Amino acid sequence: MKLRTVIYSNKVEIDNVPIYSCPSCNRSEVFPEVKPDLTGLIGKLGAQPAKQTFLFNEWNEWAKLLVEAHHDKKKSDPALVRRMTEERIDMLLDLLSVAKAAGDEEWMADIHKRLSQLSRGMLQ
Repeated sequence: MKLRTVIYSNKVEIDNVPIYSCPSCNRSEVFPEVKPDLTGLIGKLGAQPAKQTFLFNEWNEWAKLLVEAHHDKKKSDPALVRRMTEERIDMLLDLLSVAKAAGDEEWMADIHKRLSQLSRGMLQ
C-alpha cells in the first residue's frame, strides 16, 4: 500500500489517498476502506470542478491514521495501524460523550461519520 495523489477531471489533485499496488502486475486500486469517501468527495466536486488540491487525510479518518503511521514508521505496519485505530476510536468515543453532554448535534454527526470510516477498516 502507498499513499498517492489521485487526479480528478485533470483539475483536482487529491493527495494522500491510500492505494494498493501490485508489483507483479502493475495494477493499482484505491484502498477499499476509503473508496466510499473518495467517491463521495468526487461527487461533491461535480462534473466541472475548479482547479484545486485536497488532502484526503483531512477528509477521511482512515487515511489520516495511515498517513500518521507512514510518517512514524515510513512503511505500513499493520500492528501499528491497528493500535492507532483502536486509540483513535477510543478518543472519538470520549469526544462523542462530550458532544452529547453539550447537545451539539453537528459535532455528534461528525464524530459518527469518523467512527463509521474507522469501523470499515476494523471489520476487515
